Amino acid sequence: MCGFVGFVDFKEDVSKNKNILERMNKTLIRRGPDEEGYYIDKHIGLAHKRLIVVDPDGGKQPRLEKFSFGTYVIAYNGQLYNTKELKEVLVGNGFSITTHSDTEILLKSYIHYGKDVVNHLNGVFAFVIWDTNKNELFLARDHFGIKPFYYTFVQNTFIFASEIKGMLTYPGVKRIIDEQGVSELFGIGPAHTPGTTVFKDIYEVKPAHMGVFNNSGLHLKRYWKLESKEHTDNLSQTCEHLKFLLQDSITRQLISDKPLCTFLSGGLDSSIISKFVSDYHKEKGLPPLDTYSIDYVDNDKNFVKSDFQPNSDAFYIDLMNKHLYNNHHKIVIDTPELADNLEDAMIARDMPGMADIDSSLLLFCKNVKKDMTVSLTGECADEIFGGYPWFFRKDALESNTFPWSISIKERQEILNPLIGAKVNLKDYINYRYNESLEEVEILDSDSKETAEKRKISHLTLNWFMQTLLDRSDRMAMYNGFEIRVPFCDYRLAEYVWNIPWEWKSLKGREKGLLRYVCKDFLPSEIVDRKKSPYPKTHNPTYLAKVKGMLSTIMEDKNAPINSLLNRDYILNILKTEGKSVTRPWFGQLMTGPQLMAYLCQVNMWLERYEPRIEL
Repeated sequence: MCGFVGFVDFKEDVSKNKNILERMNKTLIRRGPDEEGYYIDKHIGLAHKRLIVVDPDGGKQPRLEKFSFGTYVIAYNGQLYNTKELKEVLVGNGFSITTHSDTEILLKSYIHYGKDVVNHLNGVFAFVIWDTNKNELFLARDHFGIKPFYYTFVQNTFIFASEIKGMLTYPGVKRIIDEQGVSELFGIGPAHTPGTTVFKDIYEVKPAHMGVFNNSGLHLKRYWKLESKEHTDNLSQTCEHLKFLLQDSITRQLISDKPLCTFLSGGLDSSIISKFVSDYHKEKGLPPLDTYSIDYVDNDKNFVKSDFQPNSDAFYIDLMNKHLYNNHHKIVIDTPELADNLEDAMIARDMPGMADIDSSLLLFCKNVKKDMTVSLTGECADEIFGGYPWFFRKDALESNTFPWSISIKERQEILNPLIGAKVNLKDYINYRYNESLEEVEILDSDSKETAEKRKISHLTLNWFMQTLLDRSDRMAMYNGFEIRVPFCDYRLAEYVWNIPWEWKSLKGREKGLLRYVCKDFLPSEIVDRKKSPYPKTHNPTYLAKVKGMLSTIMEDKNAPINSLLNRDYILNILKTEGKSVTRPWFGQLMTGPQLMAYLCQVNMWLERYEPRIEL
């Protein structure tokens, strides 16, 4: 896992701009702390920062391959999980493979398949390939956008990077927030509309998109999507195929030349991953699997049960440890650390995010990184299998908006009245919501419930899951650490997409089918445990800390947050210690203290990134 930056200009000689390329690349040092590399020619500059996971010597980038018919150069961020199959095809077609790096496999697969290469890849990836013969740049991003890819233009120059910060050092790239940017930030945020960013004229390559940049411009197109079709397997066949897909996906993702572990919360999803990997270690005669969990100082004393967080993790983690071939490690975070790392979490995202939900993962990865480089997690099972409360709650299903973000009135009220008079968040949210639903394909054979759940699944997969995948990538890679998500295998998602909802919610349970599939190899307490989200701190010292931070910001009437947001509204949040916030701002956990922390992040972002507001 790594990061890359670059620029292409067909009208100017960019070979003299290596100093610009170096400045851009320097911004990604946390994504790739181990190595860097450069390729620069008349029309292109490419730079790479590398986190070494596989083949230390053979995976250096940018990688260049010369053939009689042309020269190709690749910069790549990701990991392929089907290198074995690809290698067999390449060798069978006369290619010589000199490393065991997937970078070589990917580049030569492109040379073999051409632009159709994306239809032969199983993995996570964002990459560019420069064809010196055609004077053309090919680019692609993985099926679910697990690896990031951003771009912009300055006159004729196409500029791209793994993170937005990689482009902001390029001369002429402007930091402008227009009406759409404000709407994204406060209407959609911390999610975002696929393809957009909060900055005007800075875009992302959408998930499952590929394209070329050549003399005629940038040409992007979608190469994959979830297709609705009739599910023909019976329940028994469905369960067996799910077991195969799960085991295959997890096993494929164990490739690493660096220490590998799993995250274990005691929930269904992380327990499935840990059980499979633990059994693999035992069968192969490997040392016990290292598993890691997160908790917070005095959380056991202060835990408060809620609909969204019905129980704590400790009991279930201990239970799973009795059923695993593992060495378990418990990382305990203190509340001041969560608040102190809000700014780093914001910098990692290049925008305000999920407050301490972000900073806690950042700190978790920082601690695990001391001994490990790669971890498998249970992320994305809830999106794929229907595990969130909004798949079942009437108020969410009937909200006619994104069900994890139904507090639209509050979002409008938090804007500075002068800005609120120009920006109608409700209209923007409605537009994006309906635009997304138009993409859903409903079958005539779908039951009413399956049709309804296709819609909410589509929204969850394309919006909420993307936000969590962004979080996982940025918080982990900020520490030079790699997170893998086996539940997000596109083959698994394709298969589950068409399973009738009545089976997915077997026995009326969230992830009912997944529970049923796993009942024979997990403890019943784990199988039956109610969905519980990523753990947050319940320690009251966190509320006191973020309240103090936000109060200090609000005491400064020149603080940039006052020009963007409603000062009186924020002061009321402080006065009530967040109790005026009755519903989560986003997801399941962003209530009073988290909203205060989010507002602190907004001010930090305004101070550090200095965007110009143009309405």
